[in-house]
Amino acid sequence: MVTRHADVYAVLTDPRCVVPAAPGGPPGTLAWLRGAVSRFSDPERHPARRAIAVTALARVDPLELRAAAAECTERELDRAGGRVDVMTALARRVPLAVLAARLGLADPAAAGPAVAAVAAAYHPGADPAAVARADRAVGTLLAMSPPAPPEVVANRIGLLVQACDATAGLIGAAARHVLDVPSAASTGDLLAEVLRLDPPVRATRRVTTTALRLGDREIGPDAPLLLRFDVANRDPAEFPDPDRFRPGRPGGSLTFGAGPRGCPGERHALALAAGVVDVLRRRCRGTGAPAGYASHPTLRVPTSLEVTAR
Repeated sequence: MVTRHADVYAVLTDPRCVVPAAPGGPPGTLAWLRGAVSRFSDPERHPARRAIAVTALARVDPLELRAAAAECTERELDRAGGRVDVMTALARRVPLAVLAARLGLADPAAAGPAVAAVAAAYHPGADPAAVARADRAVGTLLAMSPPAPPEVVANRIGLLVQACDATAGLIGAAARHVLDVPSAASTGDLLAEVLRLDPPVRATRRVTTTALRLGDREIGPDAPLLLRFDVANRDPAEFPDPDRFRPGRPGGSLTFGAGPRGCPGERHALALAAGVVDVLRRRCRGTGAPAGYASHPTLRVPTSLEVTAR
């Protein structure tokens, strides 16, 4: 387990520490998707597959994403009335629908449930029932996707899957931390501090390819490493007074990763979350009801979180 900020950063940027690869599978299945996306690619295939995602996102303006997410949030709040579950009505619907539309999917609203089904089984080790649901969902997303070579389509879907839980979790955490705390800080600064203090992605994994030294430890080859973002982001060596919520503090969290595998959609995910949170800050307040959380080894995503109109 790697917990110091400097050590987590060192692993993320060290080419001797690689992402555990996912085997491929029959075309149109979850295993096929895992085997084709940059997220699980080996070092030789990763740059070309990442470039597909970067090219797709380059056509999407983050400012327009933010405005579209805000507009969609306004409509959902108008429809919901006084009390609303942020996770069900907004966090799990708005970002995916907005991004799916910009990536050219034929039915952006219907894409959300399919993406969520894939995300639930995306990492190897999911139970067979979840994998079966994800297989069907991959077929649904392929049918919605504009024509392109299979690897391009896979990485376009991969962008949506990567955005699913992480963006929803960020919106949920922001709703918990900022709605009832008067602040002149920008939504961007608030989200940056939420990412540090309560990250939706708690950890990620790497495997060493050779022996290396990490801080004061000698690590052998083929050693599995669990990188704890949630702990590194509170490292007092990097963040003075680390448990205090302080928007605008210098330094940055590691939640989006770093190095050649840092999240290519960071600006877009933050724009989608900011569009939702902008409206929540203006129109809603917390209810004091406790948030429920899904059980997951590396994610912290609320299952429910109620707010009410101001």
